[in-house]
Amino acid sequence: MRVVQEYLETDLSQDELKEKYGIKGNSSITNWMRKFGVTKPDENQIEIRDAMSKEIEKTAHERELEKKVKELEKMLEYERLRSTALNTMIDIAEKELRISIRKKSGAKQ
Repeated sequence: MRVVQEYLETDLSQDELKEKYGIKGNSSITNWMRKFGVTKPDENQIEIRDAMSKEIEKTAHERELEKKVKELEKMLEYERLRSTALNTMIDIAEKELRISIRKKSGAKQ
């Protein structure tokens, strides 16, 4: 079972595994695979497995960073809305109360 598992999980060929483990017979590994009911995955299955393993293999640090990015994006959106609200309030106050609230460009302090 260990040889079959290594064959399925690595890029080693059956011939390389037979030499590595000193296995005699041309179809021993193939016969064992039939006996255990497993097959070698095709290229599409390998791509899917690799993509899924990359997603699963995210470290705790990466997950923490992703969470922080989402939190910062939420805070940024809140501050954009706040800025728009404050600018609108200043515009209304300047128009209705005729008070100059914003500094004029080039004004001396």
